[in-house]
Amino acid sequence: MIIGLGSDLIDIRRIARTLERFGDRFIERVFTEVERAKADRRKMTRVETYAKRYAAKEACVKALGTGFSNGVFWRDVGVVNDRFGKPTLALTGGALLRLQAITPPGTRAEIALTMTDEPPLASALVIISALPPGPSQ
Repeated sequence: MIIGLGSDLIDIRRIARTLERFGDRFIERVFTEVERAKADRRKMTRVETYAKRYAAKEACVKALGTGFSNGVFWRDVGVVNDRFGKPTLALTGGALLRLQAITPPGTRAEIALTMTDEPPLASALVIISALPPGPSQ
């Protein structure tokens, strides 16, 4: 059963301007260490990498139903990749608490994430599902 759905579309040039203006201050406020390391390894597509992750965070908080409020902060939502490279989200702090609150008793939450970019745009879609208890896939 789907318990949350969120999407976001962003102009990559907006992130480029923000990076030029605020640099590390913006990066450290919004992105986790894992996200920063991933973007910094991608010299040619660094801005696009940040833009997609920014969109993923926005889509996630929409799926959670909170936005960035009620104790949910930017770095509570982090894009991570599984061993095959598939992206998903790791939630901590207020985002994790909200996920636990919206997950029906006797189920486990699973987060699906897809991100894409076609300059000048980047987008992300998040689906949060409640599944029967058991190992995650």
